Amino acid sequence: MGKSEQENKEKRKPEHRKIERKITVIGHKNPDTDSICSAIAYADIKNRVSHSHKYVPGRAGEISSETRFVLDYFDVPDPEYISDVSTQVRDMEIRMTPGVPKEMSIGTAWDLMNDTDAVTLPVTENGKVIGLVTKGDIARTFMDMDNTHFLSDARTRFGDIAERVQARIVTGDPEKIFDHGKVLVGAAVPERMKKVVEAGDLVILVDRNENHIAALEKGAGCLILCLGASADKETVEKAASMGSVIMETDMDTYSVTREINKSVPLQAIMIRDDIDSFRLDDYTDKLRSVMASTRHRAFPVVDSKGNYIGTVSRRNLLGIKKRQLILVDHNEKSQAVDNIDEGEILEIIDHHRLGTLQTLQPIYFVNQPVGCTATILYQMYVEKGLDIPRDIAGLLAGAIISDTLMFRSPTCTLHDKMAAGALALIAEINIEDFAQAMFKAGSDLKNKSAEEIFFQDYKKFNMAGHSFGVGQISSMDGDELELIKEKIQPVLQKELDKTDISMAFFLLTNIKTSSSEILFAGDRAPDVVSNAYPNLEQKDNAVNVPGLLSRKKQLIPAFMAAMNYI
Repeated sequence: MGKSEQENKEKRKPEHRKIERKITVIGHKNPDTDSICSAIAYADIKNRVSHSHKYVPGRAGEISSETRFVLDYFDVPDPEYISDVSTQVRDMEIRMTPGVPKEMSIGTAWDLMNDTDAVTLPVTENGKVIGLVTKGDIARTFMDMDNTHFLSDARTRFGDIAERVQARIVTGDPEKIFDHGKVLVGAAVPERMKKVVEAGDLVILVDRNENHIAALEKGAGCLILCLGASADKETVEKAASMGSVIMETDMDTYSVTREINKSVPLQAIMIRDDIDSFRLDDYTDKLRSVMASTRHRAFPVVDSKGNYIGTVSRRNLLGIKKRQLILVDHNEKSQAVDNIDEGEILEIIDHHRLGTLQTLQPIYFVNQPVGCTATILYQMYVEKGLDIPRDIAGLLAGAIISDTLMFRSPTCTLHDKMAAGALALIAEINIEDFAQAMFKAGSDLKNKSAEEIFFQDYKKFNMAGHSFGVGQISSMDGDELELIKEKIQPVLQKELDKTDISMAFFLLTNIKTSSSEILFAGDRAPDVVSNAYPNLEQKDNAVNVPGLLSRKKQLIPAFMAAMNYI
């Protein structure tokens, strides 16, 4: 093979292209305002200081009414919803094997496979996969080929036949289809040949004019003249009058008989039914299962509209990389997005107690005893010398106001207050006015179901051999909290019945009075509450706790101590 030919072959090889990989910055399930806004802000920081990756904010649940108010106020789009971080097809290296038309000859397809090192070619029409052809399919076609009507049964185009045997069409329409008749070599004398030639046949001949005429007289649909033989004027005129095709080639008879069947179109042998194709967002567990039960080595990948993109193989599956994640506002496995173990955690930015997540290697982990993750991110902007855009400043200010209950929560620190003040100036908001509007939006739940309210800010915990869930909602309106209480109480028992937790709690937090009413369900829940808050009267599976505002800093530590005694 010459140098230029080898270079052209290399150019024809498909790329192993990976759909642009992104690193997702994501908060906990049932995200609150801090979880959503911190994900957006940290993605902004990472994109501005790192140019080697693309960082995208994500969310592991629905956006609450409070968070919706903040996002809409500063006209910031929602982060991408991610329910599961198991690896997907988009995380694989996708081979950009070209899709081919069904009219392509199997010989051309075979050459393309050799040039591109492909073993499978998707057959496409209008961008959609309509069939598959493998090298094995083509090889079996030739090994099983004992039918002289194979070419006509496949409805082969005369132009494709001519191209394959390197012939010139002297007369006849190259677009005409060879749709009936057999293929034979006319090597006998005219009288004997007339006994086997039938209407529509394709006859391979050399330079005996009497054989040409004899074949046409018997109704031959096509003559292929080999070894440079030419049809005389009489033969051409007779063929033209019959609508037959004559083509001439310099190839010898044996080579023509060997090559001619390679002109068959792919549609004659391609797999049409039960084609396994995968979307970019399909999880690789599905891919692995299909690959284990089928003989194919490569499978088509399509986009959300079903348009063909490329192929993936078992080798691509073995080399897949996990989805890369940065976690904000949590480090508990029970609070993380589903199948977190299948992701690769790169960083954690948090302000909670150390949880149960584990990593395979050391990571960048920032954990500070402040009231809000957004406070840590404000510090990062300052430390890195980055200007804070107005919309990001507004999100971070809203997150701090939310998490600290406008600085009333015992989790609130001087750092939170200073950060919120600075961010409010950049965002051009008045903290008290903004807080009033935000909390009002967050507690306006008239159009929400009890389940939506319950799971709006809900977290699961595992402590001292007990598993339990705690939800919380805050409001500055005591009457509204009473209405919410009526909706929520039946939901606690439903949550116990359908999950593996043994206790369920819900905090109705009154920001104005700096107190919370705890609703609870579960056989041991009354004991936990009694041990955590002795001398407080329990009534109808509920108890009012003055001064209780923070789930993180007050309720959970009290429950941890209480559960050691039940």
